[in-house]
Amino acid sequence: MENENLLNETSRDIDFMGDETYYRLRQITKTILKQAKKDNSELAEIIGDRIDEVLEGSELSDKLKRMFRKCMLNTITTTLVQKEDDSAFLFTGDIPAMWLRDSGGQLRVFLNLDDPAGKLYDVIGSVIRQQFRYILNDPYTNAFNFSADGNCWSEIDQSERKNPLSWERKYELDSLCFPVELAYFYWKKTERTDIFDSEFLAAVKEIVRVCRTEQHHMEKSEYFFIRENGVEQDSVPNNGRGSEVGYTGMIWSAFRPSDDACEYGYLIPANMFAVVIFGYLEEILSAFFVEEETLKNEVAQIRKEVQAGINEFGIIQHPKYGDMYAYEVDGLGHHNCMDDTGVPSLLSLPYIKYCEPSDPIYQNTRRFSLSTDNRYYFEGKAAKGLGSPHTPPGYVWHMGLAIQGLTSVDKEESKELLRLFETTDANTDLTHEGFLADDPNIYTREWFSWSNSIFCEFILKEIGKLKI
Repeated sequence: MENENLLNETSRDIDFMGDETYYRLRQITKTILKQAKKDNSELAEIIGDRIDEVLEGSELSDKLKRMFRKCMLNTITTTLVQKEDDSAFLFTGDIPAMWLRDSGGQLRVFLNLDDPAGKLYDVIGSVIRQQFRYILNDPYTNAFNFSADGNCWSEIDQSERKNPLSWERKYELDSLCFPVELAYFYWKKTERTDIFDSEFLAAVKEIVRVCRTEQHHMEKSEYFFIRENGVEQDSVPNNGRGSEVGYTGMIWSAFRPSDDACEYGYLIPANMFAVVIFGYLEEILSAFFVEEETLKNEVAQIRKEVQAGINEFGIIQHPKYGDMYAYEVDGLGHHNCMDDTGVPSLLSLPYIKYCEPSDPIYQNTRRFSLSTDNRYYFEGKAAKGLGSPHTPPGYVWHMGLAIQGLTSVDKEESKELLRLFETTDANTDLTHEGFLADDPNIYTREWFSWSNSIFCEFILKEIGKLKI
């Protein structure tokens, strides 16, 4: 499954990870793959046939067709491990752990494919069941191991709980949202309901419990996280508790979707995602758990409180862009005016179904996000686009370009984004994390499945085949 070749010589992964970490991760990956109980070749063949159908008649260039095919198959052939039971493990790519966030994002694109035999849908259902089992194990963990073997990104991490299933315990609100989103879309696309079982319900109750607690983080939460490795964004300040926040009705998060620590605890796009998924949960509970009226009312109340907090604290008056959304706030008068590529981002709000692309406040926010007034938007000789503090200055993210395309209503903008994908892949036919805007042959993350999947969603949109 995994490509045994070393990274392209222009990848910066070994530079940033260090030799010891890079080769340790590869060895863990090999160990996991040896435990795979089912071969994915039949599944890849099925998806290959669906790709042929999707691309038939499209006016995409040969290069983009080749990239779409390779990126779609990459997830199934390199990151999926089917187990003997009804579960499956989906690691993010070059890091041998299953992120709740990434795994949802990796599979969302596949719900756009028809699957008459149901074998693809079977696997997606297996991953969803695994996601909710992980949440039951620890809702504060963002990334999990294949088995309870104690593997982890860093052995020096400090938190109030140790867990051998936890790869790292960076609590991120979005990590609790993505599995709900995938389960909801899975139901709507396939009409399958078997995932809505007692484990699912128990995990939903855990999600509600955590969100209620983190609405009052300073008073009620025991969560803290410290990683004393000299990298500021890897550790939460104030002894792992985060900077002081006031009550807003919103839900506190320690980390962003980039796995970088929040500057202020109320991450606006993550709270917007929570509003969306609590709406999904209301619908699911009404359809499959009618006896859980109290839980449904609690979900509806949290949704109402979070939205009220966004309305009161999340909208700022920018001197150039007018009313727009802040990226983070603390409820004490401070805000962080920026955007980061990681989904959910401010740029991604229509993608996560929070608002329409035409929404006036979103449009103001979008203009800011895609400008150099946003300190994480970069322009270079080869490309321009949204980057992240997670990578060095001057690095544009393919995920950001794809989200820009998925939320665009401008044909010329989308056409230019397609050109950028054709010319910034370093001749790999895959997308990466960040690439240097002056030289896209220099990049991070050779093997990043979530980014590949979002690119494929953009392609589906451009050829009129995006259904989710």
